[in-house]
Order: sequence, then C-alpha cells, then structure tokens
Amino acid sequence: MVVMDTGITGERAARRSRLAAVLIAVALMAATLASCSSPGPVHTQGARITHLTIDSRFVHGAMPLTLVTPAGGGAHRPLLVFLHGLYYDNNSQLTDQMFAALHALGPQAPDIAFPYGDHSGWVSSADGAWASYVLDEVIPEALKVLHADPRRVAIGGISIGGLGAYAIARLDPGRFCAVGGHSAAIYPGTAGTLGNPQQYGHALLWLDVGMQDPSFVAGDAQLANALHIHLHVWPGAHDFGYWNAHWNSYLAFYTHALAACR
Repeated sequence: MVVMDTGITGERAARRSRLAAVLIAVALMAATLASCSSPGPVHTQGARITHLTIDSRFVHGAMPLTLVTPAGGGAHRPLLVFLHGLYYDNNSQLTDQMFAALHALGPQAPDIAFPYGDHSGWVSSADGAWASYVLDEVIPEALKVLHADPRRVAIGGISIGGLGAYAIARLDPGRFCAVGGHSAAIYPGTAGTLGNPQQYGHALLWLDVGMQDPSFVAGDAQLANALHIHLHVWPGAHDFGYWNAHWNSYLAFYTHALAACR
C-alpha cells in the first residue's frame, strides 16, 4: 500500500532539525564561554597581582583593571599594556606560561596592565571611547599605582586585542616603545588604515599568527607587508594553546624594545 505524505512528517522533521541546530549552537556557546572564563589557581612565580577598578568617564562604567608586578617589585620598571580578545577578560592571560616567561626575564621584566574591554573589540563606538579609555585612564592609573617608568610603555594583545593595540597606538604616535599583535584579528583587505609605519613613531612592531588560523593568516600577512616587518608564523590555531606556547617570545620582544627605548 502506498501512504501519501500529508506534510506532517516533513514538518516534524524540519522542527527536529531546527531544534538540533539550536542545541548545537547552545552547546558551542557554552563551550566558548567555558574556555573564556578566568583561569584557576596559577603559579605566579613570585609576581604580585593587584585588582583595581577604574570609574571611567569614557566608557561609562566601573571597569576592572588587573596589574601584575614581577617578583622584586614594580617601581621604575617599564609598562606593558596587554589587551584581551573578544569574549575574554582582564584575567584571561594570567596563566602559568605567562608568569613563567615573566619570571625568566628577571630584573628586566616589565610591569603588565591587563585592562577589561568588555565586548567592545577596543573600537570606539556608541558604547564608549575605548581608545581614550586606554590612553587617558588605564595607562595613567597603571603608571601611578605601579610607579612604572612613563617613558617606556608598550601595548599589545591577542586576537581582537592585537587589532586594538595597533588601532590605539596609531592615534598617539611616539607614545609607545613597541606595538604587538598576536593572532591579530585582521581580515584580508582591512589592514589599510593600520599599514602606515609612520603612524607608530619610533615603536618596534611585531605580528605573529598560527598556521592553523585560517581567518587571520592572510590579513596579518598583508599588514606585515604594509609595515615592512616580519610576520612570525608558527604551528597552532587561534587559541590559548598557541598563545601560551609563545609567551617567552612575546615578552622577550617587549622587553628588548622597552630596554632600548629612552
């Protein structure tokens, strides 16, 4: 006997398919949020962590700021401002690998400021003037609390924080001794406004990206070419496994640039 399809079975299948898609999306979002959460207890290697809050007039809210002072104290050290990626926070980079790399630098290690950028992507919008927040609030507060050297400041970040570092640095040429982007979230064809080396004054520039990071390899390569700098391409994807593997290289770059900056 042939049974005619009334459309009910097809509609049920479609509903089940849509439900499955929603459940998959929810599961992926949960996994993403879990991976973005602050890390558990870490070995700070003698470094001190200070948590502050900035009552910002630029981004209209109380914004957390995490400061890291290397073992031995922070006074008169240079300052590295490090911007987190999208859906991360000011504590995301407090990993064993980062603290180990910082400790290995000994007395040359910089103080580090990890500001919170919400989900802004560090781009100024109706939500707030994020560049002004970093330049006029985060950096002065970090310098004051840490008694760091105001003449030696670097800025960098991972993913969209790397894009933000370049975007912010170009607004104040000569302010920074170094600018770094680590898996900087730059898509092909969007590097034009960032690709003028003169925008960064005397700053030394850095870019790196993982081989298995297809979203940003081409864009980072375009920016590196425009800036006439070497692009470091290493094995790895767009994740903490990649970034944690290279903290020694990151901090060595910033430390060298800050030591040469007077």
